[in-house]
Amino acid sequence: MPVSERIHRPREDEDLLHAAVREAGALAAGYFNGSTQSWTKDDGTPVSDADLAVDELLKSRLLPARPDYGWLSEETDDNDDRLANSRVWVVDPIDGTRSFLEGGEHWCVTAALVEDGRPAIGVVYLPLSDKMYAARAGEGASMNGQLLIASTRNELAGSKMIAHKSILQPHRWQTPWPDVDVGMTTSLALRLCLVADGSFDAALAVGSKCDWDLAAGDLIVHEAGGRVCDLGGATLRYNKRATRQDGLIASGANLHDEIIRFSSGYKPN
Repeated sequence: MPVSERIHRPREDEDLLHAAVREAGALAAGYFNGSTQSWTKDDGTPVSDADLAVDELLKSRLLPARPDYGWLSEETDDNDDRLANSRVWVVDPIDGTRSFLEGGEHWCVTAALVEDGRPAIGVVYLPLSDKMYAARAGEGASMNGQLLIASTRNELAGSKMIAHKSILQPHRWQTPWPDVDVGMTTSLALRLCLVADGSFDAALAVGSKCDWDLAAGDLIVHEAGGRVCDLGGATLRYNKRATRQDGLIASGANLHDEIIRFSSGYKPN
């Protein structure tokens, strides 16, 4: 069937993405604690031959199957061609590369199908524990088939938040935050999943964050009944020319407005 005539079937896209990410996770696990070569990119972040191999595998599985979809990945040189596509694969081959290289557990393979600026399908896979977080728009979110429900907590004080402790120092905010129980993990995608499954009530990150770190987890949180936005409270839009978002707030729905009130007073300097 010609590309222009192919019928869009979300379930088939979902099955394709799940299979590709699971295969990519197995490949990444094969590199883990092995003789991986790594180096530092121009932006100061680490990358390895494992990242590139996983990126190439995902590209080889997803793009030929959907030649009318665009491509955006942390480990592929970007260009404006994707902007002409209403549907775009958004991929981070290994989110949490630093943890991966140090032999840690806080890394995953994450990928999403973005449609008209919002994620329609999202997958975050942790190969070491064989945990597959997944969502399709309007169909709910799950982890290994079990329904995910985000926190229903109503009070910010005493809540569990994923954030760097230094971010919450009083001098960085117009109104100091109440006391919260702070935890941390290196992978942004995993932080979102831990909000989606109720392990944490919220996650907060300042500074610009990349589309490929957020798109899949954004959908998973929303489909679990939570909310995700930037520091100003705006819904995240993907597949724009600029591939960075202005910070991250993710939480259960009941806490979201209160967190936005505090985050609006962020002082970066």
